[in-house]
Amino acid sequence: MQIMTTDWTNKITEITLFVEDLNRSKAFYKETFKLAILFEDDACAVFDYGNTYINLLNQSNANELVEPAPVGRSGDGARFQFTIQVPDVDRVCEELKERGVQLLNGPITRPWGRRTACFADPDGHMWEIAQVL
Repeated sequence: MQIMTTDWTNKITEITLFVEDLNRSKAFYKETFKLAILFEDDACAVFDYGNTYINLLNQSNANELVEPAPVGRSGDGARFQFTIQVPDVDRVCEELKERGVQLLNGPITRPWGRRTACFADPDGHMWEIAQVL
């Protein structure tokens, strides 16, 4: 069976995260990931994360993007998780702690051959760092 790919399935270029406090979230992404802002205005801030842009958008501006779907409220629990592959989870956890990031769990050696740790941004968006063992 041959899997067909089209131009739109090659890569994710932007991720838009709806945030309650834009300034708080900008500070988190600048300090935690050491990213520079590519663009910002009163409603959003865009960071370059390698091959993907992370767009932080004020939650109050999200309706125009997703209507007629409702915008979910933060605090309703985890709904997804981003995973970043790293060569050494323990080293990255130490760096995150030095930057003031509180880990939710880990580092944990998982039975499926990964060592992982999780943390959340100020709006509850989950991030996992993972090392293939």
